[in-house]
Amino acid sequence: MANANVRVRFCPSPTGNPHVGLVRTALFNWAFARHHGGTLVFRIEDTDAARDSEESYQQLLDAMRWLGLDWDEGPEVGGPHAPYRQSQRMDLYKDVAKKLLDAGHAYHCYCTTEELDARREAARAAGKPSGYDGTCRELTAGQKEAYEREGREPIVRFRMPDEPITFTDLVRGELTFTPENVPDYGIVRANGAPLYTLVNPVDDALMEITHVLRGEDLLSSTPRQIALYKALAEIGVGNGTTPSFGHLPYVMGEGNKKLSKRDPQASLNLYRERGFLREGLLNYLSLLGWSLSADQDLFTMDEMVAAFDIEDVNANPARFDLKKCEAINADHIRRLDVKVFAEACEPWLKAPHANWAPENFDRAAWEAIAPHAQTRLTVLSDITANVDFLFLDEPVEDEASWTKAMKEGSDALLRTAREKLGDLEGAAWNTDALKAAVVAAGEEHGLKLGKAQAPVRVAVTGRTVGLPLFESLEILGRERTLARVDAALAKLAG
Repeated sequence: MANANVRVRFCPSPTGNPHVGLVRTALFNWAFARHHGGTLVFRIEDTDAARDSEESYQQLLDAMRWLGLDWDEGPEVGGPHAPYRQSQRMDLYKDVAKKLLDAGHAYHCYCTTEELDARREAARAAGKPSGYDGTCRELTAGQKEAYEREGREPIVRFRMPDEPITFTDLVRGELTFTPENVPDYGIVRANGAPLYTLVNPVDDALMEITHVLRGEDLLSSTPRQIALYKALAEIGVGNGTTPSFGHLPYVMGEGNKKLSKRDPQASLNLYRERGFLREGLLNYLSLLGWSLSADQDLFTMDEMVAAFDIEDVNANPARFDLKKCEAINADHIRRLDVKVFAEACEPWLKAPHANWAPENFDRAAWEAIAPHAQTRLTVLSDITANVDFLFLDEPVEDEASWTKAMKEGSDALLRTAREKLGDLEGAAWNTDALKAAVVAAGEEHGLKLGKAQAPVRVAVTGRTVGLPLFESLEILGRERTLARVDAALAKLAG
């Protein structure tokens, strides 16, 4: 059921290149917002100056635009809760932290890193939870003064309630966290810089986010945030409501390990560079935890939006399968209108992808071969190797293909094929006649079509596999085809 009050957010940090796990999170939030006619807030969490970069920020915007995942509020769009970069909201977080301290929801913690590490190690050795032990929870004014005379600079730590926290996860059902497993936690560094643990819930509250759909790795922080939302409501920050949470399943890579942004197949740039269609990539990524139906893996983004329900997401880890991703993409390529397909391939038919001179590109030949190429591609970048024989003066020399095709007797077969092909002129140079000529040549040498056409294909295109041979010969033309067969015969004779 549509609900225009739905407000979700996608809030990446601008560190490194976008990866497919991040894209899957963006996609599910986008689909959920669009399904309900709600709002997608695109927010940049760039409070970590040591890791964040402007280059990564621009890559995030570019990635979202390329994927077609439009946002309703955020960078370049604006909105009622601007600015949408956390680095531009620091005064706001400072004010909220002060209010939390004044209201007793937070306190100053003077424990040093060494003291914390020692106490955690002792707790682990005793078989107890190793989270913060509350040492600074109830310090007197005198104790604080003593610590400050020592030169200690405190962090701000949030005071968790001494009671279990229960919530219903939209993907995983009802979950309960007990106090010993959710200790007090830091929200402001000693230098005054706010931490993710503060800024993320504060922005969710102020931006009136209704649903938080994010990765399973953040599940353990949810009870902390629920407690903070309640405290924010008490001090008048936000509209007083707590979002519903849905934690998306891990995306697994090789060896049953969580797919890391360092894994080669995780980089979004890889898929753009190889020429994946955004529809194909998004279709596959949507299958990592969700499905349109039990028997339909191929669908459009409009179909996904119409059907998407966060409660249908599977809690079990989803395995990233590059082969299936490629197969889904190939299906989407075949679905394209041929003119759209031809236009989509053009970047790969020009420098730096193409190895032929720009003036050798023949648009008429490309438009003629495009329908035959469309059924053969997995990704758009495959087009270059499939059609280079049309635009190069000579076919690419592939010695492995030459050795495979030019068996004993191939020279005799090629001479016969050359003679029969040479008899075809004008309108007779067409696909059916070309096939008949090679069939006839093969019959004279006791060969079926498959074996008879292999030497001809390698002579003309340089490869043993490729686009339909006789359609290719028709488009290449009589003069160039015969010249290449002659060159192959000369090489065999040499």
